[in-house]
Amino acid sequence: EVQLVESGGGLVQPGGSLRLSCAATGFAFGRYSMNWVRQAPGKGPDWVSTISNGGSNTYYTDSVKGRFTISRDNARNTLYLQMNSLKVEDTAVYYCATDRKLQGWKGQGTQVTVSS
Repeated sequence: EVQLVESGGGLVQPGGSLRLSCAATGFAFGRYSMNWVRQAPGKGPDWVSTISNGGSNTYYTDSVKGRFTISRDNARNTLYLQMNSLKVEDTAVYYCATDRKLQGWKGQGTQVTVSS
């Protein structure tokens, strides 16, 4: 059974930082590129970042470039998202997923709330 379990979300003030983790089991994690996708209330999925299966290539949506860093540890089957300089507009549920539109394997999500 495929499982993706996100953690690390929470409430943070604007300008703060959070580190999200996603533990993967039940599939060959190291063979898949992986994604972080967020979804705000009442809105569709919003792709944030992608990392290639080996970790050498990373991609970001323009709004998070320079603030977020995606990484992975294939030995631990874990995906990460380091989020710095958080903004109110980053508030959403964050999912790790095998595709950019949340149509494949995905976790249950972790809530990130940026508010003063």
